[in-house]
Amino acid sequence: MADLAALLPALSNGDVIVIVVLVAIPVTAIAFAVGAKQRFDEIGKGGFGMELESDMPKEMRDSDLEVGTSSVSEAEIRQMLEGKAYRQRARGEEPVDVEAELERLLAEQETASARVDEAGLREEVRQLVVARNARRQRQGKEPLEVEAEVERQLSELENLGQ
Repeated sequence: MADLAALLPALSNGDVIVIVVLVAIPVTAIAFAVGAKQRFDEIGKGGFGMELESDMPKEMRDSDLEVGTSSVSEAEIRQMLEGKAYRQRARGEEPVDVEAELERLLAEQETASARVDEAGLREEVRQLVVARNARRQRQGKEPLEVEAEVERQLSELENLGQ
């Protein structure tokens, strides 16, 4: 205790301020960094924030993309068309033919999904051809024409079932 008393009169007011500042700055900087990270992670998470697919838990999926939901989709489309026909009838207009419109919409939906599947297949075959070309170049062989090879492989796939 006597040593502490002997040391205190040797420190001036300026020395005490410098020591307090040198101790306080790192402590406050660490506290600010921790608090700022928590606040930064909360940006956009309020009541009006958008939810992205990356924010959703992995077990959540879009029900329209699952296999075997065509009956659910058909029922939903039918309900919308029946509602439209009801509103048209209430306004005194000629109501839409629910069955004919349902068949037309389902045919459009099938055509659109077939186009998406074809585009995905074409892209997958293109990636395979590009990878094969890289392998051929490493072996010192001449690379294949990508578009011609994609078309050739797609025609082979079409003729596979015959």
